[in-house]
Amino acid sequence: MTRIAEIYRAIAESGRDEVFIHLRPQAEVEDEHRAALAGDGPLAGLLLAVKDNVDVAGIPTTAACPDFRYIPDADAPAVTALKAAGAVVIGKTNLDQFATGLVGTRSPYGAVRDSRRPDYISGGSSSGSAVAVALGFADIAIGTDTAGSGRVPAGLQGIVGIKATVGLVSTEGVVPACASYDCVTIFAADLVTAQSAMAVMSAGAPHRPWPADVPFAAPVTPRIAIPDTLAGLDDEWQAAFGAAVRQANDAGFDTVPIPMDDFFAAAGLLYNGALVAERWDAVGEFVSAVSPDAKLDPTVAAIINAAGTYSAADLLRDRRRVEELRGKALAQLAGCHALMVPTAPEHPRIDDVAADPVAVNSRMGRYTNFCNLFDMCAIAIPAGVVSDGAQFGITLLAPGFHDGVIADLAARFLDVPSAETWPESGGAPLTELAVFGAHLRGQPLEHQLTGRGARWAGPITTAPHYRLYALDTVPPKPGLTRVGEGGAPIVGERWLLSPAALGEFLAELPAPMLLGKVELDDGRWITGFGCDHIAPAQGRDITEYRGWLAAMA
Repeated sequence: MTRIAEIYRAIAESGRDEVFIHLRPQAEVEDEHRAALAGDGPLAGLLLAVKDNVDVAGIPTTAACPDFRYIPDADAPAVTALKAAGAVVIGKTNLDQFATGLVGTRSPYGAVRDSRRPDYISGGSSSGSAVAVALGFADIAIGTDTAGSGRVPAGLQGIVGIKATVGLVSTEGVVPACASYDCVTIFAADLVTAQSAMAVMSAGAPHRPWPADVPFAAPVTPRIAIPDTLAGLDDEWQAAFGAAVRQANDAGFDTVPIPMDDFFAAAGLLYNGALVAERWDAVGEFVSAVSPDAKLDPTVAAIINAAGTYSAADLLRDRRRVEELRGKALAQLAGCHALMVPTAPEHPRIDDVAADPVAVNSRMGRYTNFCNLFDMCAIAIPAGVVSDGAQFGITLLAPGFHDGVIADLAARFLDVPSAETWPESGGAPLTELAVFGAHLRGQPLEHQLTGRGARWAGPITTAPHYRLYALDTVPPKPGLTRVGEGGAPIVGERWLLSPAALGEFLAELPAPMLLGKVELDDGRWITGFGCDHIAPAQGRDITEYRGWLAAMA
């Protein structure tokens, strides 16, 4: 039996009809899967589930509202990018109607149940996408995130959810929720797969350009902010977060408690203020004009209809308030490389939501709603299981365009070897730097690289055309020079950093050190350290050791 046949059998036997709104015919998926496996795309053969507010050509888009249904002629750019990389769409997944909610129960296609405990919510609004991954029906899934929908379901399902900086992935072909804050996100069972898919989407469906000073990693000992109080968490969930903090400390993070009042104040504005007017702008006219017997979720309809009562002055006032809170909140993160929070404060039962749908939903967004308002990036990752079987998860957040920093931190927290952070192949501008002495890992000047967001990318060896000299500098360092004859291969390291960071580095470089092109043993030329032509005459030739560390030893 093929893998596709096994998955379709598992879907049929699962009793989880609520996960997919539209499941593609098995034969079509089989054919596309065989073709994808014959290719060499970075996602070749991965099965992709797509949240049903994101267009896939020829498949209905409903946004979980049957009367809203239309059939798009083209894929959303995010879908196009993933398919071009070898991913195969298996179907469209259920969601909180019009992506309005964090619970996964607000759909006429049925409440999407937790993958392990069916009496509990899955988390929304990207409920079907997260559960499809958690149950193994898909390898990766597209979600969207305005208030936390790419993170809350990931946390409750024990999978990884990546929400990039707002605008890095195009939202063309996505039914808007709040267009200013909407993001296309990725779910996967593991961090490496999630990073690969996010890199493909960012590079293949760009919208907002990357700046020239993107950091790709955190320092050796990163400083991580954590909430000084855990509002909304019961004793057991507080203990789970305490265990996550200890895990972070064991991973080498320095954790620092900060007050969260300004973050929470902004979180409240997303639904309880005029910002919700964007939901009316997106689908308000449809909701107000639809027939009374249309399958509108009553909670969603009430939210959208109320959104139409705000004035432009109300919206401008609340946006100014968001900017004020953003400045104060991000000031709390000064000197920190990320913020670590519980992804969700609890895991409610479906009955709990039915009894009080607005209050429960509001609580679920306490640690997520502020993120997009503050133009932050985030990664939700698993962090254990509490005694009743609920998945506990944490989210790492950072200011916009620090996506590589939190990807690096997530890999360290999970102790997952990571070949790269996703912005490196996701379109962020970067440059390579070859180092041979005091900037090697563990050496005195390594901090000049890591402090600028550089990431170690492995050992290198030069072509056999160089000589190495020990120079009389503070701290001691070598000088590399290219020679016509009598050279040797020299061992060093390759680092990746932004062009702006390299420019800062060059501006501060003391004599006699230089930066220029260095030839590697594979024939490539990359920027690397050298020294001026006078320095070797004043230094000691250590070429015979083939590298600085060996010479020091």
